[in-house]
Amino acid sequence: MYFPPRDQWESRSPAELGLAPDALATAVDYHLAHETPWRRDFTTSAGRYIGVADEPPSPDDVLGPVEPRGGPNGLVLRHGYIAAEWGDTARADMTFSVAKSYLAVVAGLALDRGLIRDIDEPVQAYGLDDGFESSQNRFITWRHLLQQTSEWQGTLWGKPDSIDHNRDLAQSELGQSQKGRPRAMRPPGEHWEYNDVRVNRLSLSLLRLFRRPLADVLRESMMARIGASDAWRWQPYRDSWVEVDGVRMPSVPGGSHWGGGLWIGSRDHARLGLCMLRRGHWQGEKLLSETWIEEMRRPCPINPRYGLLWWLNTGRSSMPFAPASSYAARGAGSNVIWIDPEHDLVVVARWIDRPHVEPFLRRILESVRT
Repeated sequence: MYFPPRDQWESRSPAELGLAPDALATAVDYHLAHETPWRRDFTTSAGRYIGVADEPPSPDDVLGPVEPRGGPNGLVLRHGYIAAEWGDTARADMTFSVAKSYLAVVAGLALDRGLIRDIDEPVQAYGLDDGFESSQNRFITWRHLLQQTSEWQGTLWGKPDSIDHNRDLAQSELGQSQKGRPRAMRPPGEHWEYNDVRVNRLSLSLLRLFRRPLADVLRESMMARIGASDAWRWQPYRDSWVEVDGVRMPSVPGGSHWGGGLWIGSRDHARLGLCMLRRGHWQGEKLLSETWIEEMRRPCPINPRYGLLWWLNTGRSSMPFAPASSYAARGAGSNVIWIDPEHDLVVVARWIDRPHVEPFLRRILESVRT
């Protein structure tokens, strides 16, 4: 198997890799013709940051740094080689909820090291802090947090969990009328909800487990070993700092909902995607256990399209044209790392208009010949 060395990546012609050149070029052109309507400075027409456009205005609505985005770009890997590349794939852009899938990788590293004994064990049993002591929270497990079924209740970094209640991902990314509307709480495991406050609670729990900044853990255990660049960074909020063993450390968010988050280039995304495609292996080293990658891809019982912070194609329900085994990290904007083990493909696409993600990926698959 081919693994690209650091600062190098071999390209091969689509035909050499079993792809139809014209069909692949059509897919790339389709992406370039359907750039996200998001403004490059991430403000709405009313001048608000896009991540808080559907929330009541407040002096502290944006918690972390925000940086303008670049243009549409991406890569297609076949058998590990670059078959197509377009735009500025080295630029470290904000990547929104793709960061959640990176958090799942960090959770796997915690399990591999024995820091998490069992993901079905309550987080409260680890005695990390008082965030899981209430009657609503004490039975929340690591799996609940990773599946977004925790129903964790509380306020973190000034944001109450209720701010993302009734968040409907089927609606426009530019605003949701029902988000934040109060609802009755359910027991852990009985309700699926895409909730950034709860994902940030997972991130804080992992920080307390490792007793090290998660960006450092990810860099040393994964990104440096797969040859990623030094350009990526995981930006905390201005107030998401805690003291661990007498040292002030940043707790990083699982997205850019309120600013900050994972800022990274498409080439580095592609390296992570290739490592996942190779089931956690890189150049003869096992960086992440195969059992964890299988666990990340296990469908959530109440939302089979979701695993452990990765999007699935269970029963080909999301993308009927693609293998059921394909899965993805996805973030608003749209930012996508799509992995197709059946065809040995990794596709990274940045800043493509959301309704056109699936048609773009369908065109990629239409280029596969052998």
